Amino acid sequence: MSDAAVLSASASPSVPADTPRAAAALLAIDDLSVEFRSMAGVTKAVSGLSMAIMPGRTVALVGESGSGKSVTSQAILGLLPKNGVVTSGRILFRDAELGTVDLAAIPRASPQFRSIRGRSIAMVFQEPMTAFSPLHTLGDQIGEMAAAHRGASKAEIRALTAETLRLVRFPEPERAMRMYPFELSGGLRQRAMIAMALMCRPPLLIADEPTTALDVTLQAQILKLVKDLQGELDMAVLLITHDLGVVANLAEEVVVMHHGRIVESGPVETIFTRPTHPYLVSLMKAVPDFSDAEQRRLKPIREIRIDADALVRPKASGPVGEPILEARGLQKSFSLRGDRRLVGRAPARVIRALADVSLTVRRGECLGLVGESGSGKTTLARALMRAVPVDAGEIVLHGDEGPVDLVSADREAMFKVRKRMQYVFQDPFSSLDPRMTVGAILAEPLEIHEVCAPGERRERVERLLSAVGLEPSFSARYPHSFSGGQRQRIGIARALALEPELLICDEPVAALDVSVQAQILNLLKDLQKLSGLTYIFITHNLAVVNHIADRIVVMCDGAIVELAPRAELFRRPLHPYTKLLIDAVPHADLARPLDFSNLPEAGLIGRRNWPEPFTVRPDRPLPPLREVRPGHFVRASSLDGIEGIDQPADPAGVASQVARAVASLETPA
Repeated sequence: MSDAAVLSASASPSVPADTPRAAAALLAIDDLSVEFRSMAGVTKAVSGLSMAIMPGRTVALVGESGSGKSVTSQAILGLLPKNGVVTSGRILFRDAELGTVDLAAIPRASPQFRSIRGRSIAMVFQEPMTAFSPLHTLGDQIGEMAAAHRGASKAEIRALTAETLRLVRFPEPERAMRMYPFELSGGLRQRAMIAMALMCRPPLLIADEPTTALDVTLQAQILKLVKDLQGELDMAVLLITHDLGVVANLAEEVVVMHHGRIVESGPVETIFTRPTHPYLVSLMKAVPDFSDAEQRRLKPIREIRIDADALVRPKASGPVGEPILEARGLQKSFSLRGDRRLVGRAPARVIRALADVSLTVRRGECLGLVGESGSGKTTLARALMRAVPVDAGEIVLHGDEGPVDLVSADREAMFKVRKRMQYVFQDPFSSLDPRMTVGAILAEPLEIHEVCAPGERRERVERLLSAVGLEPSFSARYPHSFSGGQRQRIGIARALALEPELLICDEPVAALDVSVQAQILNLLKDLQKLSGLTYIFITHNLAVVNHIADRIVVMCDGAIVELAPRAELFRRPLHPYTKLLIDAVPHADLARPLDFSNLPEAGLIGRRNWPEPFTVRPDRPLPPLREVRPGHFVRASSLDGIEGIDQPADPAGVASQVARAVASLETPA
């Protein structure tokens, strides 16, 4: 679908500022237009936007990256960069002290605007680590809001800070006030950011992608927290997101933006049950979800057309279905920072990142690796690449020249292994050198491993770009000139440069919006079918791994707690941790809301109080992995009392699914 067709399919709904609805609104935006002016020209970021937010209501502003969502929030708060200009429109806000004011007409640095910003309108930013200063404690930074807007004394600020931290369900508020941001997990940092925004109890909270960087359980906790706080404080919320699952569980009204314009808006029930605009319909089709049926192909708004002829198919070093990589009994611990023991017999404080991890990766399959942040997924991936040494265990890579033990392999052997195993990183922004052109980035592994003559490298680079659906002429550009999805495709092309057999994909779509995420997932599946690649796909989102994995490994606290074929795991999960992950995924379906009552309390995600036979005791060895059905393993001390295993097994059905998956890998598309 072309962008022109999308924009012409329906007119933008309008909420003029003189209508009764806008007059009763807490915030009414009328015909807002924002543009950015630079030496390269003028870019229109928002064009003729009109919307209203009623007191105590939640309005979701939905769209892809670049649609103008964050620019709209910056215009409301007067936080536009210097080259951002509001060219037309009004932003009318009903302030308890100043009355109705037009935020678009007030100078951004005026005392009047400063009194509104923070006191009456507060914002929760997307990345809490960059929003906090690493040099100051949480108490100092959160209390600064009360000092600036209330003129409170030190004792009053301290009491109000502790009260607000309790309001956001922060464990041990008094202790937390003395901590620094880097000492907190991602979920607790986000709670601290919400606490700072709520210090003055503002009537309007703007939440800009508040859960994008969090895993599914922390995301569900933050959604529950925002919903509870809204009821307690009678607060309106402007939720900015691209995740339709979050919208379905939190919003009451929805505004859909595309290229700076509103293309559809209305109550959440109407938006999800009767979407009319082609862009919104396409956005919903791109959302991954669970299904017991065969894996469906996601439908991104703009499909990536790869050049199959440009792909170099690596020579297989074994038949499909045979083991290509085996890990046995891996263990890894990290010492905690701040251990100042000079003398003494107290044991060193350590974090157990991997605990007796054993798994087999079959040639031609996609093995999904899921779990919360801190469960050991990335440590396992880095250990398999030998980027971090393990304390115990062995890692065996099988090939034509026989098995290679990566734990004891010397430098020369590992140099050869690097060609067969490659890594796709999570962040497409920081994983590409901004000082190098795309051509130089893709040619670098060819040069290091002396794969081809210098004269052939340009042709190889152009073929790699074509293989991931990018124009060969892009090789002369720098990474900053590409979107997030295009940068991730460049990262995939770099990983394919040495014609590897195995790709380790570490959260490759976590930082991308839903449509670009669908593009990358489809691209990886197409490359697997065309080139016979083997994947280890790491993610915290079971809805994502459902669309690409053949088997799924569930990790918790450094150990594998369940392993099963994809369809079997979703149909009959056995471990309570697996069930928690599945229940925490927000569905883009009003008929399947999140069950907030089953979520663990804040700060208790890592404290596992599983019932028998799943109980893990620090003073005892881990329970073993037991095979419940063919290919389905669960970590438990015994099989007695496990709900679901007394159901009749269907080994033939599971075997046929695995056989179909293997057959699809052997047949080129």
